Amino acid sequence: MKKIRVAIAGVGNCASSLVQGLEYYKGRNAGTFAGLMHSRIGDWGPSDIEIVAAFDIDRRKVGKRVEEAIFAKPNCTKVFQSALPVSDVVVQMGPVLDGVAPHMADYPDDEAFRPADEEPVDVVQVLKDAEAEILVCYMPVGSEDAVRHYAWACLEAGVAMVNCVPVFISSDSEWAEKFRAAGLPIVGDDIKSQVGATIVHRTLTRLFGDRGVELDRTYQLNTGGNTDFLNMKALDRLKSKKVSKTEAVQSQLDERLESCNIHIGPSDYVPWQDDNKVAFIRMEGRGFGDVPLELELRMSVQDSPNSAGVVIDAIRCAKLGLQRGIGGPLEAASAYYMKSPPLQMRDSVAYDLTDAFIQGIDLEGTVSEGSSHTVAGE
Repeated sequence: MKKIRVAIAGVGNCASSLVQGLEYYKGRNAGTFAGLMHSRIGDWGPSDIEIVAAFDIDRRKVGKRVEEAIFAKPNCTKVFQSALPVSDVVVQMGPVLDGVAPHMADYPDDEAFRPADEEPVDVVQVLKDAEAEILVCYMPVGSEDAVRHYAWACLEAGVAMVNCVPVFISSDSEWAEKFRAAGLPIVGDDIKSQVGATIVHRTLTRLFGDRGVELDRTYQLNTGGNTDFLNMKALDRLKSKKVSKTEAVQSQLDERLESCNIHIGPSDYVPWQDDNKVAFIRMEGRGFGDVPLELELRMSVQDSPNSAGVVIDAIRCAKLGLQRGIGGPLEAASAYYMKSPPLQMRDSVAYDLTDAFIQGIDLEGTVSEGSSHTVAGE
């Protein structure tokens, strides 16, 4: 069986966790797949994903093999799989465009991006030469032009896309139609963590509604010390992230909150936290007899590993889309794995529809040809 051939755009902390995870789960049986939602999707386990190309702009990563580059500064995520096989995949220079915020020049080398003094490669040609099937986009928040550059490259090279960042491609009707017309699946936009601030906030918001509690106001404040948080100190780059996270929560309400009563977004950059993200959630509502009810939650997670397993699922769903000849956004998978999908759903509904998609079951309950499915633990 052929492996799923994946290219990565952005060899940062999230890419580091993904690459480590592909080796970490190699050779393990389904009973030891803690941390994954599905041990197999279609014919593929996590070790059936192969990195065949990688792009970055940092001088400490460009020109290095991918298994070395993922540990280069300013990456600071937890190392849980230090021993990695030697590959022939060298990180190539991507286009800088708007991928580096100007304020990063004011921070130490170990904390910020440092662009290499090299000409960017032809991304389309590299994808073709590598015979990549899927590109995972890990561009920094606010990199509107850079993300669109890679999206165009996917269309030109005939490559599916998993868009992990809050630049709206899958959820933009024009881009969605481009992928549909090209016969290429896309899963996007803006990856949810496995158990992160957004999925917890969404779940609690839905819980309030399902239990008859009127939510009056809520906030989510996050701090962290990785380049994502440093990048988002530039407020002009933060707009799409705030929209993505806010709409992810608003979508779970029966009636939307006024903008003055909901605040969701990164709060500050704390260098010594490294890849540790701390989230503070507060919810104020009214229950029976309009009696006040308040909830406060503090959650601490390692930010990048928290999304890597979700990306492994999204990659395999994109491969299923390719195998089945589906073009355009995979709506169920996007709703389950992403914060800003083309169609927002309750997470329980998205889970069921994604499971049906994996099994090849359509809305009438028939099974598509060639489908197969194994859930972790089965």
